[in-house]
Parts: sequence; C-alpha cells; structure tokens
Amino acid sequence: MAKHPIPKSEPVRANRARAVADIVPDVGRAAFRRFGFVQSSVVSRWSEIVGERYAHASAPESIRFPHGKREEGVLTVVASGAHAPMMQHVSPTIIERVNRFFGYAAVVKVVIRQGTLPARPRRAGPQPSVPIPTDLGESLRTIADPELKTVLESLARGIAAARDVPVLGKIS
Repeated sequence: MAKHPIPKSEPVRANRARAVADIVPDVGRAAFRRFGFVQSSVVSRWSEIVGERYAHASAPESIRFPHGKREEGVLTVVASGAHAPMMQHVSPTIIERVNRFFGYAAVVKVVIRQGTLPARPRRAGPQPSVPIPTDLGESLRTIADPELKTVLESLARGIAAARDVPVLGKIS
C-alpha cells in the first residue's frame, strides 16, 4: 500500500497589512542601536527637539551610554563649519531639550564634532499658481473644511495643468 502524504492545512496568517510608517521604525531599529541610537525618533525629530535654528547647523550622530545603563549618556553631534563653536556654547540647552524629549536624564554631556551634515530633504516650495478652471472651482466653494478644500484645489490645479500637456500622436 502506498502512503499518501496528509495535506497540511494552510496556517492562519497572524500578520495584517501595515502602514509603512509603522514598519520603518522596526526596520531601522537595529541599525540605529548599532550606531548608538536607542530611538530613531531622535534623528527624525531633531529639528523639533533642538529647534530649527540649531537643527539647521547640526545633526545627531550617536548616543553612548555607560555599560548596562540607559542614562548618563554622551550625545555626539555633527556641526557644520563655523557652527561648531556656537553649538558648544549652547550644549547645556541641547542637553536640556534632549532630556525633555526622553523624559529623563538620558544625556549628561554633548560632544561636538565638526563635519559635513547629511543632506536634508527639501521641502516643496509654493507651486506656480495655475488658475482653477471654473467648471472645477464652482463645486469647491461649498466645502467648509479648509484642509480638504486646499487639497481639492491642488488636485484641480493639477488637472488643469495636465489638460495643457500634449498627448503623443495628437497634434492640435
């Protein structure tokens, strides 16, 4: 008699679809820990922590804690060019703001290293004003939510700009 393999039922998936924003911290966590960051949010939220003025001239590099501790760490910050002496001057302010972010005395010292800052992502500036076509603009006047209205106006401008793009094969 030939033995037939017993068909296995497919395991029930415990995973669900997840937003990319939920996955990114998990992906970067090992790399951030390897280079001294307990929380990747220190890097991603640096401008919120220290303020736009200091974030423009500096970037966090690592936090080194004493063995077995998660407090009394040394924060290493890269500062560009002549900003390094200024950053050294405001290091007590940086310590206070980083500790406020963590919620406890995580950092007791800041080490400033002069170097090149990583490229910051450019924010999209104001787009050239394309008038909203009247057939699309009339329906937008009744929308009360200002955020939704702004998004829909932007969409209408994009549609209006796309109407002017020549289609390959058609000559007007």
